Amino acid sequence: MADNVTSLFRSTAAHSPSMAALTRESDGAGPVDFCIPCNPYFPTPAMFEDLAARLRDIITYYPSGADTITAELCSLLRLPPQCVAMGNGSTELITWIDHLLVRESLAVPVPTFGRWTDQPMETGKRVDMFPLQESSGFALDLAQYAEFIRARGTRVAVICNPNNPDGGFLHKHAIVQFMDAMADLDLVVVDESFLEFADAEAEPSVVQEAMLRPNVIVLRSLGKNFGLHGIRFGYLVANPALAGRVRSMLPKWNLNSFAEHVVFMLKEHGAEYAQSLHQVRRDRLDMSGQLSSLPGLTVYPSQGNFLFVRLPVGAEGTVVRDRMLTEHRILVRECGNKIGSSSRFLRLVVRPQVDVRRLVSGLEQVLYGTSRRGAAVPGPATGTDYSSGTAAVDRLVSRTNGAGTPGLAAQAAGAGAPGLAGAPAVGTGMPLPAVASAPAVGAGVGMPMPAAGAPAPQPVPQPAPEPYPQPLAVPVPAQPFAPAAEAPMPAAASFPAPAGPTPPGVPARGGLTAAQVRGTDGLSTAPATGWPGPQTWPSPAGMGQAG
Repeated sequence: MADNVTSLFRSTAAHSPSMAALTRESDGAGPVDFCIPCNPYFPTPAMFEDLAARLRDIITYYPSGADTITAELCSLLRLPPQCVAMGNGSTELITWIDHLLVRESLAVPVPTFGRWTDQPMETGKRVDMFPLQESSGFALDLAQYAEFIRARGTRVAVICNPNNPDGGFLHKHAIVQFMDAMADLDLVVVDESFLEFADAEAEPSVVQEAMLRPNVIVLRSLGKNFGLHGIRFGYLVANPALAGRVRSMLPKWNLNSFAEHVVFMLKEHGAEYAQSLHQVRRDRLDMSGQLSSLPGLTVYPSQGNFLFVRLPVGAEGTVVRDRMLTEHRILVRECGNKIGSSSRFLRLVVRPQVDVRRLVSGLEQVLYGTSRRGAAVPGPATGTDYSSGTAAVDRLVSRTNGAGTPGLAAQAAGAGAPGLAGAPAVGTGMPLPAVASAPAVGAGVGMPMPAAGAPAPQPVPQPAPEPYPQPLAVPVPAQPFAPAAEAPMPAAASFPAPAGPTPPGVPARGGLTAAQVRGTDGLSTAPATGWPGPQTWPSPAGMGQAG
């Protein structure tokens, strides 16, 4: 594999070669997978034995129609089948959302899941990319995102919660406010593909709220949660008209027999599934702590089943990736090909502690030179000539190199980085009513909280950003739905007024183009809770605190 590893990554249309391709290039055993975000504790060994015993029938016969499989899933989720559409993986649903519901433009924060940028660009839509800033820990400020959408005149907005690859989390009340403020858009999509791994909130899903709104779709994953990426299945939830429009375009047998068998097994294994989510959350804390101990490695707080890490100054992600695979048989996700990221970042999937110890040992050897090939970086805190293209980020890098997550937290809070404004807590950037204020996300995952009674750090004033060009004046239709009672609309200063649809032929207004995001305009120098409780399956929202 050592001679072919680079070509394997270059020859695939995906971000990484498949496990099947890697296995073919090796001695028949694949590497330890820290790349694909999958639940390592589910299905249980007994469930795999059941699947193996029925393998002949599963692959011999047609599955039931999608309606039958969807009805069984909805009985577990306690959702009305008319509000649900099941797809052959979330990618199939994203494809149909784009074809059917995205007319001209889509906004999405970056970095994020690549199909949200690539799919609409492939069909000629304008993709307005809102850059998440490294200097603020990649936190998404919903008020700023709303302002960006209004300035661009975008007609569809996407939020991934938690976000992939950084694991950033937004509280439910903040998302509900955003949905109501965007009620005049063609569509708002909330991608909750990794939400079952979150533990920052007992009931974080907005599934119930989506069913009551005319322009909201919630996307959910099954393969990631159940540890079965090879079985392509996922689902969306929306009001009956939206869900039915997507469902009407799907083939009758778009779900295979493996998907059917697993869905019908689930009602017997709710307790095991809940325990698997609990274990992943515990492993996430342990893994974050172990990685944070590596000099110069920054670990960002995450609510997904993965961690986003910044390599020490001087490290090149592709070199680290290739050496981890060839020297240690460990597959990691290098993020240089993610828009808004660079090859200085890795996404590492949460795995059991025995695998994490192997990962940390391999990174130590590759990064710091305890192997025959030497170090991948000149050494922590040696002051290399790295430049991200953003002065504030460079100051942050130079002052935290060697300090890991605690150093980043202190600098991002304005405790010693001159000229760097204090960073908002993850998921709390939007103004909210005082009674609904939420705690900062990420507590307990490596980001220290201020000591009791300590004065809050004061951010250093920053020059005002250049304003976006004003949107064209277009009459705005009245909003058909009142805001939800539990999520009152923010004040007028929180969200900009609707700009209305973009007239045909009007170019993009303000913001960043895809070419700029891929380049060095302030981003990087990169070249190229679960469903059930132990006693019962899910709450009406399809979610419930587990463990």
